[in-house]
Amino acid sequence: AVPDDLGELCYFQNNGFKVLKRAEVLGLVSADSKGLCIAGTHGKTTTSMMTAHLLKQSAVDCSAFLGGISNNYHTNLLLSRNSDLTVIEADEYDRSFHTLKPWMAVVTSVDPDHLDIYGTHEAYLDSFAHFTSLIRPGGCLVSKQGLPLQNRLQPGVRLYTYGVEVEADFRATDIRYEPGRLFFDFHTPSGTLRQVELGVPVKVNVENAVAAMALAHLNGVTDEELRAGIASFRGTRRRFDLLVSRPDLVYIDDYAHHPAELQASITSIKALYPDKKVTGIFQPHLYTRTRDFADEFAAVLSLLDDLILLDIYPAREAPIPGVTAEMILEKVTLSSKTVCSLSKVFEVLDKKQPEVLVTLGAGNIDTLVPLLIKRYGV
Repeated sequence: AVPDDLGELCYFQNNGFKVLKRAEVLGLVSADSKGLCIAGTHGKTTTSMMTAHLLKQSAVDCSAFLGGISNNYHTNLLLSRNSDLTVIEADEYDRSFHTLKPWMAVVTSVDPDHLDIYGTHEAYLDSFAHFTSLIRPGGCLVSKQGLPLQNRLQPGVRLYTYGVEVEADFRATDIRYEPGRLFFDFHTPSGTLRQVELGVPVKVNVENAVAAMALAHLNGVTDEELRAGIASFRGTRRRFDLLVSRPDLVYIDDYAHHPAELQASITSIKALYPDKKVTGIFQPHLYTRTRDFADEFAAVLSLLDDLILLDIYPAREAPIPGVTAEMILEKVTLSSKTVCSLSKVFEVLDKKQPEVLVTLGAGNIDTLVPLLIKRYGV
């Protein structure tokens, strides 16, 4: 998250200090506990948050190192004196998750990402396969059904699958909506929990809930604790975060920054508000990701009714000649689309009357969030 030439980093490197990456420190501090490590291109933050909440709200308890701010606990760090379980969001960037020693692990997805690091999808898949080899004997892997992943499990490691409306060890079926509410049936190898209410009633979260409930179930959380915990889950800051809900306007903020995440977010919004116009403000994250997935970004952004596309947020990268937000915009099939800088967003919004507004992206688009709440909140 910091450039190699950062002054403070260079000082410590050049003056004999041992410098460790966050992932290495996380591996060290969690080494003596039973790590429940959630990995995947998408969904790992919400699934980690759900898992931690289910355990904290049960008699089992846990500590947790999370990749987002919990709306239940208003922090990303949970500590326990009573449990040897530690929930860890396992980040695949730069192979960081190879420093962990999971007791149990979840793999939610393996869509190609971080190709600036991995080079090819095959190398990316191989990194996840190596991650599965780190699970301790006696533990287990809970993997989404159908992933193109060649697991390398040690002897004595159990494999479970999960999914939505598919044959799997843990699965959700019969998803149904009531106004502002979502219910599903949860199936385990030992039985079925019917009419489970999801606290954040968005279809994209059902799959995350199944993975989290599977992990909690395998660690002794009872059916009724599962039911109460998933109903009381309030989500994660910047993960499909419903911030304004008025009769004439809804505002949602989402961290989605990969084409698959954008598709899940936009289709979920369309399902929730089928009769409303959806206006999206999207900030591409990284020049390499924009270059590698420009066609895919354009296709999913075309699912919106109205697009405001921001300039690329570079994060750790230097500009790449010819790679701009316009290379996405020109391929978007919407008639209502525009590109602008972050500072010009409100000038563009002044000319529109959004019904459902969503901010999307992993960069400094989050600085718009409090301003939009102030503008549209009640």
